[in-house]
Amino acid sequence: MTNPYITISRAIERIRPASADAMRRADARQLNLTKPPGSLGRLEDVSARLAGIFGSERPQIDGKAVVVAAADHGVVARGVTGYPQEVTAQMVMNFLGGGAAVSVMCKRLGVRQIIVDAGVASDLPTHSELRSYKIGRGTGDISSGPAMSPSQARQCIERGINLAAEVVGSGVDLIAIGDMGIGNTTPSSAITSAISGRSPDQTTGEGTGRTPEELRHKVQVVQQALDVNRPDPDDGLDVLAKVGGFEIGVLAGVVLGTTMLRRTVVLDGFISGAAGLIAVALCPIARDYMIASHVSAERGHRAALAFLELDPLFDLGMRLGEGTGAVLAMPIIEAAAACLSEMVTFSEAGVSDREDDTGYDGGERR
Repeated sequence: MTNPYITISRAIERIRPASADAMRRADARQLNLTKPPGSLGRLEDVSARLAGIFGSERPQIDGKAVVVAAADHGVVARGVTGYPQEVTAQMVMNFLGGGAAVSVMCKRLGVRQIIVDAGVASDLPTHSELRSYKIGRGTGDISSGPAMSPSQARQCIERGINLAAEVVGSGVDLIAIGDMGIGNTTPSSAITSAISGRSPDQTTGEGTGRTPEELRHKVQVVQQALDVNRPDPDDGLDVLAKVGGFEIGVLAGVVLGTTMLRRTVVLDGFISGAAGLIAVALCPIARDYMIASHVSAERGHRAALAFLELDPLFDLGMRLGEGTGAVLAMPIIEAAAACLSEMVTFSEAGVSDREDDTGYDGGERR
C-alpha cells in the first residue's frame, strides 16, 4: 500500500515545535556525564538541539542522506554567471558517476546520495539513482517576470515534502540538502533580500568568480527582479514563484518534510540557506529542526543564517554547494549525539565528580 500524497497544508498541520522538555533533560544529563561541564563546547549545544528534535535526552542517529536538487535558471541570460548553462546537466551526470566532490565525500562518510532533476533545461538519460521531477525546463528570467507559476511553486514544495517522507521512511535520521544550478546564487540573493529585508548589495556575492563590475551588474539584476516581481516576504510560496528556483523549492520541501517527521535537516551553503528561508516563511517552526553546517564565502549566506538564527559549525571558506559542507558536518553531528547518548555519568562510572571550588573547571586544572 502506497503512502498518501502529502500536501503543504497537511505537512504544516503535522509540524510541532522541538521538545523543550527533552532539551532540559539533555542539559541535565550533560551536567552528570564524565567530563567537566561545558568542556565539549558547541557539541553540547548541538546535542541539546538533537534532543529537542528527536524528543529524547538520548538522541540516536542511524541513516544519513543528502538530497542534491538540480535545476536551471532563465536569469543566466542576463550574464550573472561565468559558466554556460549546460554545466548543470553535466554535473548531474558527474554526481551519478561518483566523480563530484559531494559524491566522494558521501562514499567516504557513509552518506546516501539522492540526486533530483527538479528542472534541468536539457534532457537527462534515465538512471536508477536519478529522481526525474522536471517541474520545468529552467525557470523564467526573474529580472523580467516570475520564475515559475504558483502551481509549479506548490509542486516543487510538495515533491520535496514527499521525498523527505520516503527517505525518512527508509531509516534516515539526518538529511542534508545540497544544490546544483548554474546561476542559482542570483535567485538565492533575491530570496534572501525579500525575506530578510536586506538590500541586494548585502545579499549578492561574486558567485562563480564575478569581477567588481560584473558584481555590480548582478546586484542590479537582483534589485530589478525584486522591483518587477514584488514578492511578499510573509508568503514563502509567493517568494519562490516570483524569484526562486525549482531546485530551491524542492529543497525547501525537503526541509518541511523532514521537520514534519521530527528528523534533522543539515543546511549546506547559500542556496540551501535560501531554501531554509522559504521553509521558515511557510512554517516558522521549521527553524527548530535545522543545523547550519558551515558559513559559505558567499556574502548573502551570513544574512540568511542571521535571519534563521543559526550558528554554523565551521568556516572553511567553502562555496562549492552540492551539499559538500552539510555532508562534511554529519560526523560532527553524529559525535554530538553519541556523546550525549552513550557517555556514562559519574555515578555509573564510579568516578568522583568535581567538588565546589576544586578540581576541574571548563577542562583545565584550577
